Amino acid sequence: MPFGGSPLIRPTIVGYSNSTLAPSYNAPISPGRIMLIKRKSIEQVESSRKPARKPKFAPVTLSEQDGVRYLHFGTEWVQGAMRIRKPDWPELEYAQQMMAWMLFIEQPRKIVQLGLGTATLTKFCYRQFLDATVTAVELNQSVVTICASMFKLPPNDERLNVIEMDALDFVNDDTNHGEYDVIQCDLYDATARGPVLDTAEFYQACNQCLADGGIMTVNLFGDHPSFARNIKAMKFAFDKVICLPEVHDGNVVAICFKQRPALDIEALNARAAQIVATTRLPAKSWVKGIQAAE
Repeated sequence: MPFGGSPLIRPTIVGYSNSTLAPSYNAPISPGRIMLIKRKSIEQVESSRKPARKPKFAPVTLSEQDGVRYLHFGTEWVQGAMRIRKPDWPELEYAQQMMAWMLFIEQPRKIVQLGLGTATLTKFCYRQFLDATVTAVELNQSVVTICASMFKLPPNDERLNVIEMDALDFVNDDTNHGEYDVIQCDLYDATARGPVLDTAEFYQACNQCLADGGIMTVNLFGDHPSFARNIKAMKFAFDKVICLPEVHDGNVVAICFKQRPALDIEALNARAAQIVATTRLPAKSWVKGIQAAE
């Protein structure tokens, strides 16, 4: 699916109902700019009359273009992508930047993904770090199901655990505190109006889930009013926050450190070279981004 200055398209969206996941075919998206916001998340409707009512989710829909399959939540906003011939490769640049914690942590023990999306980061971590356990937290069971059937998400095993749960409940669970070396957070609503969870209390709870030396990466929208609010909350909760340069149509990845790191650029460049050699991720550009931010 083109973005930036590329031509526009009118992809046909394949839809799946949240109850049965039976495919249905919706009308093509009307012409217009298709913003690549790659966001995760849910659209929850609360009722004061029925407190126990389950969340109401936007429909899970798919499109394909030039060998890449995209996930949508019933709108033109892209929630994630997978190149069909390379299902374990992080196709989108922002997803690659979400792995920037690798500059500082070589051998993580436990990794958690908040918001599954197309399972891009979950799959990559599962394949890349064979000694680590990988947990993914996703509230919408339909997203989990479509990832298994259309985005090559492997089944749970002794190293992989995909759970249906609210990310806020997960980070507030005392049993998760101090447990994770890495948190990757990509939580957005269906219309990409900003992260679903963005308070200082949420980010403090995320910090509590990190072990000493732990790092959290967060996908933000740089030219949205929510950006400043999120950065302020992160800086309140973490010792150090560094933002990488903006990519695509506004995505900014923030790197949040439980403890302030020693930014040895020579050492980071050496580590970046190792990452490029072993994974082909563009880690050298991450170091340049960190230098620019400092």
